[in-house]
Amino acid sequence: MSESTVVFGLHAVEVLLKKCPERIHCLNILSERHDPRMQLLLKLAQQHAIKIQFMSRVTLDQLSHQANHQGIIAFCHPARRYAEQDLPQLLRSLSGPAFLLILDGVQDPHNLGACLRSADAAGVHAVIAPKDKSVGLTPTVCKVACGAAETVPFIQVTNLARTLRFLKEQNIWLFGAAGEAPQNLYQTNLNMPLGIVLGAEGAGMRRLTREHCDVLVYIPMRGTVPSLNVSVATGIVLFETVRQRALKIKY
Repeated sequence: MSESTVVFGLHAVEVLLKKCPERIHCLNILSERHDPRMQLLLKLAQQHAIKIQFMSRVTLDQLSHQANHQGIIAFCHPARRYAEQDLPQLLRSLSGPAFLLILDGVQDPHNLGACLRSADAAGVHAVIAPKDKSVGLTPTVCKVACGAAETVPFIQVTNLARTLRFLKEQNIWLFGAAGEAPQNLYQTNLNMPLGIVLGAEGAGMRRLTREHCDVLVYIPMRGTVPSLNVSVATGIVLFETVRQRALKIKY
């Protein structure tokens, strides 16, 4: 299994079975689970002649390093890993204006998984993040993403500032979200080729990343909390973009 990766959780494995069953070596399933949801996954696996092994909870806990596996673990070929050099071809292949999400130093796997899930739902073409001081596509990220890690290109780059400069050369506008920004998100035209940039938990965007943004926007808040979780902020900004594009709004 040295060339295998682990995907666990009901929804993440279901997406894998439906979209790319050829990647799966085998399924490890909790022996006492016989509910309809698990029976559906078993049926899908049997349709593709995937090896199935029934195991105890103790064994599954060990295989998943005590993660919340929900009674199912898939060992599979690794998903395609995108690299910095794949970005030009990805942009050339787009049929509409670019819609990118750029995460500067998100280290919490639950946050990255939630961001990927929102990115998939919003129709984002790719998620870009630096390799250093950022979480990658870990099993926990894939589970939280609920299948989005299999569908949204995730590109980790060596030098984020260089990548931002490249995107600007491709006439892609960079909109950074920051609490102290001068411009209201809901009064900003997002109906153009763009990259939405958000920073790490707590620290926000690094100085150099912020300086590469064309526009800085803030999310209006009425309560007393000083900031939003990065995955929540990501969802808000992405779906404001979706709203404007659907209505062809230009401020």
